[in-house]
Amino acid sequence: MKTIFPTDSSNDSLHQLVREGYAKIAKDTAAGCCSPGVSCCGSAPADADKLARELGYTVEELQALPEGANMGLSCGNPAALAALNRGETVLDLGSGGGFDVFIAGCKVGATGRAIGVDMTPEMLGKARRNLAGYQKETGLNNVEFRLGEIEHLPVADNFVDAIISNCVINLSPDKAQVWREMARVLKPGGRVAVSDMALVKPLPPEVFKIVEALVGCVAGAALVSETERMAREAGLTEITLKVKADYIEAMLNFEDPLYKKIIELLPAGAKLADYITSLEIQAVKPKGECCGNDCCES
Repeated sequence: MKTIFPTDSSNDSLHQLVREGYAKIAKDTAAGCCSPGVSCCGSAPADADKLARELGYTVEELQALPEGANMGLSCGNPAALAALNRGETVLDLGSGGGFDVFIAGCKVGATGRAIGVDMTPEMLGKARRNLAGYQKETGLNNVEFRLGEIEHLPVADNFVDAIISNCVINLSPDKAQVWREMARVLKPGGRVAVSDMALVKPLPPEVFKIVEALVGCVAGAALVSETERMAREAGLTEITLKVKADYIEAMLNFEDPLYKKIIELLPAGAKLADYITSLEIQAVKPKGECCGNDCCES
């Protein structure tokens, strides 16, 4: 099933809608685009840290972050999922203020590299301003941020050991292209570790009329089965998907305003978790590279 987006929206206009929403978050993180509360739309600092701890980030990881890097945009912990190693090069899709990039940079160490890609100039500016705090806190100079769309990554072929992404792929109007790009930039044997929003079943059409539902990582989410298919068709293997329904419960406990609004549009007796979930996705790029008609080991 094809993911449904708001009516009469081209890929370019959808990108612009998302860009405008996240530019607003970058400028005014404390309130967020769905203020007040915690959500994919951003959250107040204290709530953002509390949500991150519930998602598995450690107190030590959060304390080492530059001020303002954690904007409460998470729906999982992809850096932990990726089990990053010293010396690896890791790429974060939709890096925002640098939250997961800085955590990844600490894990890969001085001999590794952490690269963040984001299409919103305001987010990129925020992340780059946070670099000085990261370098002062860690003594590391192993992080960089690049402007670009995740459908057209500014990264060379076969370049990175691991790709992480946190609540971002759902925002793309061409998710299949994102998965193809991930397969392109991964080294043979490289791996994907993504936390994203996904649909257990299609949402009522009324939800797609709420602009915040797209920017808030809900209206653009793909079905779980659709996500698996796109990863497989991109050429990735060893695909595993883990539904994390407890994330939705956490958002309800935080009284997130967007989720409360969506609940009002659901059929009587329906629960939000019947439709929406956080999804952990892991996959691997096969080591065998095709060279002409023969396959060789890279």
